Amino acid sequence: MRVLMTVSMDTEKANLAIRNNKLAEIMTSSLEAVKPEATYFGTKDGLRTGYIVFDLVDASDIPSIAEPFFQELDAKIDVIPVMDLADVQAGLQKYSAR
Repeated sequence: MRVLMTVSMDTEKANLAIRNNKLAEIMTSSLEAVKPEATYFGTKDGLRTGYIVFDLVDASDIPSIAEPFFQELDAKIDVIPVMDLADVQAGLQKYSAR
């Protein structure tokens, strides 16, 4: 299932990771594990935030994906299912066929 995970990083923890040259390492190793379809970075509610779209194979994968962000960056994380246009069109066809 395609999901959007937002990772909002604690400012103090992210600042420390930047000063220690660890932030890029944390991001790289974490993202290699999920092989994202797309990854963007910006801010949300004043916090450094990553927006990561990837295929979640099994819900039991969430802890191993999220824990590095929790442990290293004291991040707030949301994981929500998302659709592309083809998914929406297929869903609307299913709805219409009811």
